Amino acid sequence: MGAYLTILGYNSAIPTIRSSPTAQLLEMSERYFLIDCGEGTQVQLRKAKAKFSKINHIFISHLHGDHCFGLPGLIASLRLLGRTQDLYVYGPKGIKKMLETIFSITETQRGFKVVYYELDGIGSECIYEDNKLEVWTIPLDHRIYCNGYLFKEKQKDRRLNIAEIEKYTEIDTCDYHKLKRGEDFILSDGYTLKNEILTNDPEPPVSYAFCSDTRYKENIIPIIQEVDVLYHEATFLHDLKEMADYTGHTTAQEAAIIARNANVKKLILGHFSNRYTDLNVFIDEARKYFPNTYLPISLEPIKI
Repeated sequence: MGAYLTILGYNSAIPTIRSSPTAQLLEMSERYFLIDCGEGTQVQLRKAKAKFSKINHIFISHLHGDHCFGLPGLIASLRLLGRTQDLYVYGPKGIKKMLETIFSITETQRGFKVVYYELDGIGSECIYEDNKLEVWTIPLDHRIYCNGYLFKEKQKDRRLNIAEIEKYTEIDTCDYHKLKRGEDFILSDGYTLKNEILTNDPEPPVSYAFCSDTRYKENIIPIIQEVDVLYHEATFLHDLKEMADYTGHTTAQEAAIIARNANVKKLILGHFSNRYTDLNVFIDEARKYFPNTYLPISLEPIKI
């Protein structure tokens, strides 16, 4: 089944003809998460042929416009599309006031409830959990309060070895759930069939870390240790490190060092300054420190 990341936009503040501001659609464990919602996100969702009704949880990193100005329009469109189920929005303290003020002034009607989870903590915390995955905050260092997000699948069930199971008529389909949980099966004569005979190892759980606007921040490394894919902003090249620090951003070199020291499997850069016309310069700089670095490609699903 797998997990897939679709980058809807990766540009910094101003939209361009080649890229929209930050927004991503993550499919993991049969859940669909929207991460940030810059201007034009719902158009990008249309281009990606995403089903709006499947998005129940939206995670906003911070309240700069290029990361959240698409959210009021998206919520308004969801009503027009007939949504009735609750929508869960996670973001910095103030996101409720921002959205509800817009809805009030514009008299935007909704046929569903928006449930807000406002964040103001300074440490990493689990903000979403179900039986298949967890979502943790990644505290960042930007000009305003900002979090990244870590999405982690839980250990998956073991896979049934049907060819072996069919050798034993006593094993019924109602026993499959226990086998998936790793339990042995005891035959009527008292003989124990070891679970490893009847099942195969599960697929390994996957993880994805999204690090939005931030200065170089080494203390995020333990949080994102060994993730399968890391998306990390890299607004500037390292010769403009002073500007990166001043504006609350990271250089390509610094993002690569974070990826290397966290032993991640794959790094995707994003949030590039419009001053750069050739984005390959970011790859050239980053791969000196972390070879498995890539540029984002809009609307192309990435298997995690």
